[in-house]
Amino acid sequence: METISNVLFWISNGLLVPDIVLLILLFCKSLLLVGGFFGQYIGIRRTSRLVHDEMEKLEASGVEEFRKKLPEKSGMAVIEYARKLIDAGSNRPLKDRLLSEFEIYADKDMAWSRYLAKLGPMLGLMGTLIPMGPALVGLSTGDIGSMAYNMQVAFATTVVGMVSAAIGYFTEQVKQRWYLRDLTSLQYLADILDPVQASATVAETSVPVRDRRPSRPAVAAAGRRGREAAVKDGGKAE
Repeated sequence: METISNVLFWISNGLLVPDIVLLILLFCKSLLLVGGFFGQYIGIRRTSRLVHDEMEKLEASGVEEFRKKLPEKSGMAVIEYARKLIDAGSNRPLKDRLLSEFEIYADKDMAWSRYLAKLGPMLGLMGTLIPMGPALVGLSTGDIGSMAYNMQVAFATTVVGMVSAAIGYFTEQVKQRWYLRDLTSLQYLADILDPVQASATVAETSVPVRDRRPSRPAVAAAGRRGREAAVKDGGKAE
Protein backbone atom coordinates (compact mmCIF):
# COMPACT_ATOMS: atom_id res chain seq x y z
CA MET A 1 0.00 0.00 0.00
CA GLU A 2 2.84 2.35 0.77
CA THR A 3 4.32 1.73 -2.68
CA ILE A 4 1.03 2.62 -4.38
CA SER A 5 0.76 5.78 -2.31
CA ASN A 6 4.28 6.80 -3.26
CA VAL A 7 3.52 6.22 -6.96
CA LEU A 8 0.42 8.42 -6.73
CA PHE A 9 2.42 11.05 -4.88
CA TRP A 10 5.10 11.09 -7.59
CA ILE A 11 2.48 11.29 -10.35
CA SER A 12 0.69 14.21 -8.69
CA ASN A 13 3.95 16.07 -8.12
CA GLY A 14 4.92 15.48 -11.74
CA LEU A 15 1.67 17.12 -12.88
CA LEU A 16 2.39 20.34 -11.02
CA VAL A 17 4.74 21.83 -13.61
CA PRO A 18 2.44 21.10 -16.62
CA ASP A 19 -0.47 22.49 -14.66
CA ILE A 20 1.37 25.74 -13.93
CA VAL A 21 2.46 26.05 -17.57
CA LEU A 22 -1.13 25.57 -18.79
CA LEU A 23 -2.39 28.12 -16.29
CA ILE A 24 0.13 30.68 -17.56
CA LEU A 25 -0.93 30.00 -21.16
CA LEU A 26 -4.60 30.33 -20.24
CA PHE A 27 -3.94 33.60 -18.47
CA CYS A 28 -2.09 34.98 -21.51
CA LYS A 29 -4.96 33.86 -23.73
CA SER A 30 -7.45 35.57 -21.44
CA LEU A 31 -5.53 38.85 -21.78
CA LEU A 32 -5.61 38.52 -25.56
CA LEU A 33 -9.30 37.72 -25.35
CA VAL A 34 -9.94 40.91 -23.40
CA GLY A 35 -8.18 42.95 -26.10
CA GLY A 36 -10.20 41.33 -28.88
CA PHE A 37 -13.39 41.73 -26.88
CA PHE A 38 -12.77 45.45 -26.45
CA GLY A 39 -12.10 45.86 -30.19
CA GLN A 40 -15.29 43.99 -31.01
CA TYR A 41 -17.23 46.21 -28.62
CA ILE A 42 -15.95 49.34 -30.37
CA GLY A 43 -16.97 47.90 -33.74
CA ILE A 44 -20.45 47.06 -32.49
CA ARG A 45 -20.93 50.56 -31.13
CA ARG A 46 -20.05 51.96 -34.55
CA THR A 47 -22.27 49.67 -36.61
CA SER A 48 -25.18 49.09 -34.21
CA ARG A 49 -27.20 52.03 -35.47
CA LEU A 50 -26.61 51.13 -39.11
CA VAL A 51 -27.38 47.44 -38.83
CA HIS A 52 -30.02 46.99 -36.16
CA ASP A 53 -31.83 50.35 -36.24
CA GLU A 54 -32.04 50.34 -40.04
CA MET A 55 -33.26 46.74 -40.13
CA GLU A 56 -36.13 47.48 -37.75
CA LYS A 57 -37.76 49.77 -40.35
CA LEU A 58 -36.46 47.97 -43.44
CA GLU A 59 -38.89 46.94 -46.17
CA ALA A 60 -38.48 44.90 -49.34
CA SER A 61 -38.36 48.00 -51.51
CA GLY A 62 -35.43 49.49 -49.58
CA VAL A 63 -33.12 46.47 -49.55
CA GLU A 64 -30.85 47.74 -52.34
CA GLU A 65 -30.50 51.12 -50.68
CA PHE A 66 -29.68 49.38 -47.41
CA ARG A 67 -26.99 47.33 -49.15
CA LYS A 68 -25.33 50.49 -50.44
CA LYS A 69 -25.07 51.80 -46.87
CA LEU A 70 -23.15 48.74 -45.68
CA PRO A 71 -19.41 49.44 -45.40
CA GLU A 72 -17.14 47.38 -47.61
CA LYS A 73 -14.46 46.71 -44.97
CA SER A 74 -15.93 46.68 -41.49
CA GLY A 75 -14.59 43.45 -40.00
CA MET A 76 -18.02 42.70 -38.51
CA ALA A 77 -19.52 39.31 -39.29
CA VAL A 78 -23.10 40.55 -39.23
CA ILE A 79 -22.39 43.05 -42.02
CA GLU A 80 -20.65 40.45 -44.16
CA TYR A 81 -23.49 37.98 -43.79
CA ALA A 82 -26.11 40.68 -44.37
CA ARG A 83 -24.44 41.43 -47.70
CA LYS A 84 -24.38 37.72 -48.57
CA LEU A 85 -28.07 37.37 -47.71
CA ILE A 86 -28.98 40.27 -49.98
CA ASP A 87 -26.94 38.73 -52.78
CA ALA A 88 -28.76 35.42 -52.24
CA GLY A 89 -32.07 37.12 -53.01
CA SER A 90 -34.99 34.68 -53.04
CA ASN A 91 -32.83 31.55 -52.83
CA ARG A 92 -34.21 30.21 -49.57
CA PRO A 93 -31.90 27.16 -49.19
CA LEU A 94 -28.85 29.40 -49.64
CA LYS A 95 -30.17 31.86 -47.06
CA ASP A 96 -30.77 29.05 -44.57
CA ARG A 97 -27.23 27.85 -45.15
CA LEU A 98 -25.83 31.35 -44.58
CA LEU A 99 -27.75 31.65 -41.31
CA SER A 100 -26.39 28.27 -40.19
CA GLU A 101 -22.87 29.36 -41.11
CA PHE A 102 -23.30 32.49 -39.00
CA GLU A 103 -24.35 30.34 -36.03
CA ILE A 104 -21.25 28.18 -36.52
CA TYR A 105 -19.07 31.30 -36.72
CA ALA A 106 -20.59 32.66 -33.50
CA ASP A 107 -20.10 29.33 -31.72
CA LYS A 108 -16.48 29.19 -32.87
CA ASP A 109 -15.82 32.74 -31.71
CA MET A 110 -17.17 31.93 -28.23
CA ALA A 111 -15.21 28.67 -27.97
CA TRP A 112 -12.19 30.11 -26.16
CA SER A 113 -14.43 31.90 -23.70
CA ARG A 114 -16.03 28.58 -22.80
CA TYR A 115 -12.63 26.89 -22.55
CA LEU A 116 -11.41 29.53 -20.12
CA ALA A 117 -14.59 29.39 -18.04
CA LYS A 118 -14.30 25.60 -17.64
CA LEU A 119 -10.57 24.88 -17.68
CA GLY A 120 -9.59 27.78 -15.42
CA PRO A 121 -11.21 26.42 -12.23
CA MET A 122 -10.08 22.86 -13.03
CA LEU A 123 -6.42 23.74 -13.46
CA GLY A 124 -6.58 26.16 -10.53
CA LEU A 125 -7.95 23.43 -8.28
CA MET A 126 -5.26 21.01 -9.43
CA GLY A 127 -2.61 23.64 -8.73
CA THR A 128 -4.08 24.06 -5.26
CA LEU A 129 -4.31 20.41 -4.28
CA ILE A 130 -0.97 19.20 -5.64
CA PRO A 131 1.27 21.41 -3.44
CA MET A 132 -0.82 20.62 -0.37
CA GLY A 133 0.84 17.21 -0.03
CA PRO A 134 4.41 18.55 0.18
CA ALA A 135 3.16 21.35 2.41
CA LEU A 136 1.74 18.84 4.90
CA VAL A 137 4.96 16.85 4.75
CA GLY A 138 6.95 19.99 5.52
CA LEU A 139 4.61 20.78 8.39
CA SER A 140 5.08 17.30 9.88
CA THR A 141 8.87 17.52 9.63
CA GLY A 142 9.04 21.10 10.91
CA ASP A 143 10.22 22.54 7.56
CA ILE A 144 8.25 25.76 7.70
CA GLY A 145 10.04 27.21 4.65
CA SER A 146 8.98 24.32 2.41
CA MET A 147 5.43 24.49 3.71
CA ALA A 148 5.22 28.23 3.08
CA TYR A 149 6.56 27.86 -0.48
CA ASN A 150 4.07 25.13 -1.38
CA MET A 151 1.18 27.09 0.11
CA GLN A 152 2.25 30.11 -1.93
CA VAL A 153 2.16 28.02 -5.11
CA ALA A 154 -1.27 26.65 -4.17
CA PHE A 155 -2.82 30.09 -3.62
CA ALA A 156 -1.21 31.59 -6.74
CA THR A 157 -2.54 28.87 -9.05
CA THR A 158 -6.01 29.28 -7.57
CA VAL A 159 -6.06 33.01 -8.20
CA VAL A 160 -4.76 32.73 -11.77
CA GLY A 161 -7.29 30.01 -12.61
CA MET A 162 -10.23 31.95 -11.19
CA VAL A 163 -9.25 35.18 -12.98
CA SER A 164 -9.01 33.34 -16.30
CA ALA A 165 -12.38 31.68 -15.68
CA ALA A 166 -14.02 35.00 -14.77
CA ILE A 167 -12.79 36.61 -18.00
CA GLY A 168 -14.02 33.65 -20.04
CA TYR A 169 -17.44 33.60 -18.38
CA PHE A 170 -18.00 37.35 -18.75
CA THR A 171 -16.98 37.49 -22.43
CA GLU A 172 -19.07 34.42 -23.23
CA GLN A 173 -22.24 35.89 -21.74
CA VAL A 174 -21.84 39.26 -23.47
CA LYS A 175 -20.91 37.74 -26.85
CA GLN A 176 -23.87 35.40 -26.63
CA ARG A 177 -26.23 38.38 -26.39
CA TRP A 178 -24.46 40.15 -29.26
CA TYR A 179 -24.67 37.19 -31.61
CA LEU A 180 -28.26 36.45 -30.66
CA ARG A 181 -29.24 39.99 -31.60
CA ASP A 182 -27.27 39.76 -34.86
CA LEU A 183 -28.90 36.43 -35.72
CA THR A 184 -32.36 37.89 -35.11
CA SER A 185 -31.62 40.80 -37.47
CA LEU A 186 -30.26 38.47 -40.15
CA GLN A 187 -33.31 36.23 -39.86
CA TYR A 188 -35.56 39.26 -40.32
CA LEU A 189 -33.57 40.30 -43.38
CA ALA A 190 -33.89 36.80 -44.86
CA ASP A 191 -37.66 36.84 -44.33
CA ILE A 192 -37.97 40.20 -46.07
CA LEU A 193 -36.12 38.83 -49.10
CA ASP A 194 -38.50 35.87 -49.37
CA PRO A 195 -40.96 36.76 -52.20
CA VAL A 196 -43.48 34.05 -51.34
CA GLN A 197 -43.94 35.20 -47.77
CA ALA A 198 -43.96 38.85 -48.80
CA SER A 199 -46.63 38.33 -51.50
CA ALA A 200 -48.76 36.28 -49.12
CA THR A 201 -48.56 39.02 -46.54
CA VAL A 202 -49.50 41.68 -49.09
CA ALA A 203 -52.43 39.62 -50.37
CA GLU A 204 -53.72 39.04 -46.87
CA THR A 205 -53.52 42.68 -45.89
CA SER A 206 -55.12 43.88 -49.17
CA VAL A 207 -58.38 41.99 -48.50
CA PRO A 208 -60.67 43.74 -45.98
CA VAL A 209 -61.54 41.82 -42.88
CA ARG A 210 -65.29 41.89 -43.63
CA ASP A 211 -64.64 40.24 -47.02
CA ARG A 212 -62.60 37.39 -45.59
CA ARG A 213 -65.49 35.78 -43.70
CA PRO A 214 -69.27 35.96 -44.11
CA SER A 215 -71.29 37.97 -41.65
CA ARG A 216 -73.57 36.34 -39.14
CA PRO A 217 -76.85 37.44 -40.89
CA ALA A 218 -75.59 35.91 -44.14
CA VAL A 219 -74.81 32.64 -42.38
CA ALA A 220 -78.24 32.62 -40.73
CA ALA A 221 -79.99 33.30 -44.05
CA ALA A 222 -78.09 30.51 -45.76
CA GLY A 223 -79.05 28.11 -42.98
CA ARG A 224 -82.71 29.15 -43.19
CA ARG A 225 -82.82 28.59 -46.95
CA GLY A 226 -81.25 25.16 -46.45
CA ARG A 227 -83.93 24.14 -43.96
CA GLU A 228 -86.75 25.37 -46.21
CA ALA A 229 -85.35 23.36 -49.13
CA ALA A 230 -85.15 20.26 -46.94
CA VAL A 231 -88.83 20.69 -45.89
CA LYS A 232 -89.96 21.05 -49.51
CA ASP A 233 -88.03 17.99 -50.58
CA GLY A 234 -89.60 16.01 -47.74
CA GLY A 235 -93.13 17.09 -48.78
CA LYS A 236 -92.56 16.04 -52.38
CA ALA A 237 -91.30 12.68 -51.24
CA GLU A 238 -94.54 12.06 -49.29
